[in-house]
Amino acid sequence: MLEALSLLLACQLAGEALVRLSGLTFPGPVLGMAIMLGLVALAGRTGAALDGVADTIMRNLSLLFVPAAVGVIQQVDLIATHWLAIAASLVGSTILTLIVTVAVFRATSRLVGHS
Repeated sequence: MLEALSLLLACQLAGEALVRLSGLTFPGPVLGMAIMLGLVALAGRTGAALDGVADTIMRNLSLLFVPAAVGVIQQVDLIATHWLAIAASLVGSTILTLIVTVAVFRATSRLVGHS
């Protein structure tokens, strides 16, 4: 299990290092996830240790939202000032996400022959 956790952290570190060295404006952990996906695809399986670590992280996922909630509470005055812009961006991005999801689903459905 320690090896699997080390692999996850190494992928995150590699992603962060690549982003900083290349000057990309991209989240390092997301690139680390892509690296991890590539490694799993090359291996063809995840393995019991990595499955166990992933299950543990998923069971405790709610703890990862605590810092975000604290940040929201700390910025409540700023949110109150700009609530309309925040609400408009949330609604707009949700609608855009739904439209893109439907377009991708329809394109994929056509490609695999399920009109």
